[in-house]
Amino acid sequence: MDYSFIIRKAIIEDAPAVHNILLNAFEGYKTASGIPGSLDALAESIKSIEEDIVGKDVLIAFMDNAPVGTVRIGAVDSETAILSRLGVMPGHQNIGIGKSLMNMVDKLAIEKCFKKVVLYTASKNFDLIRFYYSRGFFVDSTSKARGYVRAMLVKEYTI
Repeated sequence: MDYSFIIRKAIIEDAPAVHNILLNAFEGYKTASGIPGSLDALAESIKSIEEDIVGKDVLIAFMDNAPVGTVRIGAVDSETAILSRLGVMPGHQNIGIGKSLMNMVDKLAIEKCFKKVVLYTASKNFDLIRFYYSRGFFVDSTSKARGYVRAMLVKEYTI
């Protein structure tokens, strides 16, 4: 079956939709990863999403005019960006939306001349780790500071 969707930069008016995607996607992520306690993504406000839309590159994916995915990329410094809040609505996962969002992250990273992109994810979530590896990331380090094994993954770009 063929699917088509549109990815664009989010605007302020998209903040409630981004918030809804995060609530739905990260509830599943938390369960699949066996994470105890709370997650920042689940406690995020619409106001903080609006601030990120202004200060970072927030992407949103639509399928049949419905918001179904999102991701953010922001500068850490002139050479490094951080990817955060990649989420796809349950029921729309595993059809290429996440991969397409990651392709857009690659384009933005190259366009902005970043040498690497970092992200953090639960290391016990095998499917997600495998997904990031398939996108060119590798585990750089792990930490238990948040109560679970959290991996820092890195993707390097030759510019």
